Amino acid sequence: MFDPTRREFAATTGMLAVAALAGCSDDDDGEEQTDFTGQDTVSVDVGAGNGLEFAPADITVDVGTTVVWEWTGQGGAHDVVAEDGEFESELVTEAGHTFEHTFDEPGTYEYVCTPHQTSGMVGTVEVVE
Repeated sequence: MFDPTRREFAATTGMLAVAALAGCSDDDDGEEQTDFTGQDTVSVDVGAGNGLEFAPADITVDVGTTVVWEWTGQGGAHDVVAEDGEFESELVTEAGHTFEHTFDEPGTYEYVCTPHQTSGMVGTVEVVE
């Protein structure tokens, strides 16, 4: 039977905590930072978390980046609709469905899931040069 020493236990616990937090980064407001500059394509889950979230919800990308939203199948029917009318997907429930948009102009693009906007299902794409 394995009976770890205190040092072995502390080391194992520390490694597990680091692994659990890998990829998580918060700014001063506690929001996840998601800088994807330098990537040609970025994926965002639709129906993440409790089924009523985009994940990651707020991203930063370069001009020319394609964002691909992929449905998880959770939370009912969702869509991806830009507040300024720049892009709009259809309303979909099935897992694995994708919708994509290439961002050719710098700026901040706010988008929502129209059926779940009041539940906080919103996101932004910040496009930088």
